[in-house]
Amino acid sequence: MNPTEAAELLGHAAAFDNRNPSAAAAVAWAAALDDVPLDGDAKAAVAMYYRTPPQNPNERLWILPHHIRTLRTKIRNARLENFQYEPVAGETVPEYLARLRGQTQAIASGAVAPPSGRLALEGGPSHEFMAELEARGWQGVRTVDGEDAEELVDAVRRSGPLGIECPACHAAIGKPCKAPGGSDKQPLGKPRLKPHSARLRAAEGTPETTAEEIAAHEKAVKAQAAQFFARQLADEDIPDAVIVDEGAAS
Repeated sequence: MNPTEAAELLGHAAAFDNRNPSAAAAVAWAAALDDVPLDGDAKAAVAMYYRTPPQNPNERLWILPHHIRTLRTKIRNARLENFQYEPVAGETVPEYLARLRGQTQAIASGAVAPPSGRLALEGGPSHEFMAELEARGWQGVRTVDGEDAEELVDAVRRSGPLGIECPACHAAIGKPCKAPGGSDKQPLGKPRLKPHSARLRAAEGTPETTAEEIAAHEKAVKAQAAQFFARQLADEDIPDAVIVDEGAAS
């Protein structure tokens, strides 16, 4: 793009933003867009830019050269979305590269209509391919029932703490544990950063302590505490040593 073409592009932009293009601005834009031609896509980039509202409604849109380059490339790449090279039998590598470049440029510029639909994959894997997979132990899509299904479901549920219902707060599978209390927005309480200890133990398969075990543990702790205090009292009852005056005794 030369300064004359840049001046024309600036005039096109002025129709949107009411700028006052100058000769110096045209020279600067030409230097920034020296490898970008003045074509319909360059002007379409201006329209695309001003068709998009700014994030801040009070902000004034002001297109710059890098917007032209980026949006023009986006417009041209959109035409190539469904493009697939059409090979020619027996072509050499230089011929392939030349034809690929020619077809790409023709479609990207709009000279040739872009493909109208996506290419779909047809058919399935061959019998030889499936035989190779089965020979290596692949069982394909199969129905699991009976004991295998129960083991599979149990393995999936115990894949992590969230794979089971929490025994402490009864959070459902896949839901985080909840802290005590609640509000209108969070009637079940705020989510905890870490699962409850009971949920972690259940996920690891660690059995919960029974009430009898808890009672026995508390009884043992109380017994140890009673022995400790008994030793403390025994130490306090030891009488002071009697000091014998040898002179008085004689």
